[in-house]
Amino acid sequence: MEIHSRVADLRLALKDRGRIVFVPTMGNLHAGHISLMTQARAHGDTVVASIFVNRLQFGPNEDFDKYPRTFEDDCAKLRAAGVDVLFAPTEADLYPEPQEYTVEPPDIQHILDGEFRPGHFRGVATVVLKLFNIVQPQVALFGKKDYQQLMVLRNMARQLALPIEIVGGETVRAEDGLALSSRNGYLSPAERAEAVRLSRELRRIRDAIRAGNTDYAALEQAAVAALAEAGWKTDYVAVRQQSDLKSPAAGNPPLVVLAASRLGSTRLIDNIEV
Repeated sequence: MEIHSRVADLRLALKDRGRIVFVPTMGNLHAGHISLMTQARAHGDTVVASIFVNRLQFGPNEDFDKYPRTFEDDCAKLRAAGVDVLFAPTEADLYPEPQEYTVEPPDIQHILDGEFRPGHFRGVATVVLKLFNIVQPQVALFGKKDYQQLMVLRNMARQLALPIEIVGGETVRAEDGLALSSRNGYLSPAERAEAVRLSRELRRIRDAIRAGNTDYAALEQAAVAALAEAGWKTDYVAVRQQSDLKSPAAGNPPLVVLAASRLGSTRLIDNIEV
């Protein structure tokens, strides 16, 4: 596996490499990331991954400084997964001057996770567009666990006419149902045992909707109450349309149940499509 940190070196390395498939990450890789790397091989000739903890998408009181950085271990996992090229820039490589030009997503950036993380999706869209311009892939893969992020990036690619197919990878879960996340490493053993409650509540709502319950507000409130009783502090539990993350309209559109809740000091997100 080739490893490059400088933009010019990466561009030179990717010349004449056929169809390029790109999987951007912030490192601290788990089985969910590796699943995307494995899927990537079916979409092209050269699989490129990136590792970069993007300061722009972290709020002032978030975990940028303590976000796990496990570069050597990540490299070993990427090699085992058959990744061809790793782009691992420093901040000076990717932001050699202050990033004053940014991507401003539409109103979707202000709902759900965006309501509680102002500026987050601006930072995500900006770094991803910059990475796209550097790597110039034909396909890019992102996990469905970050459902709102996937929608923001798909919409960006479509509206800016980027020649890139955005592929969503299914959420990878532990045996007990907890969605894999780099932030799961923050959980204490007791919190890890409790953390499965979040996916359990989402499944309960999904099953109720499948059984014909359309009182979405009541289902959301019951989940928030159940989490609160177990010591969680919930930002949102929401039933939304898969197409645009708006509240369900008439006509039985495909739905998704999304949640963000804090267990101890760790903020977890999850979603389940109905």
